[in-house]
Amino acid sequence: MTTFDKREEGFEKKFAHDEELRFKANARRNKLLGLWAADKLGLSGSDADAYAKEVVMADFEETGEDDVFKKLRRDFDAKGVAQSDHQIRRTMTELMEKAIVDIKTVG
Repeated sequence: MTTFDKREEGFEKKFAHDEELRFKANARRNKLLGLWAADKLGLSGSDADAYAKEVVMADFEETGEDDVFKKLRRDFDAKGVAQSDHQIRRTMTELMEKAIVDIKTVG
């Protein structure tokens, strides 16, 4: 194996590792976001956990995070929960930062 081949393999492994971390951080963020939203919606216990799973699954509907935002917006509107788009997006950003720290800490 040449030096170039080794470097290429190293870059491929790093890319795969980074993608795995990004996926885990997204899933973690969405779970935390689902639990936050469940609290706003008045859900607790197993109902809150089930709702958090729905939020995680909603992320697979479209590319990007708009599908998660849309789910929260619909659910908040349906239940009359007063959260602005800005508040939801800000919470999404804050929880992503927390999820990244969590993933890096746990491994």
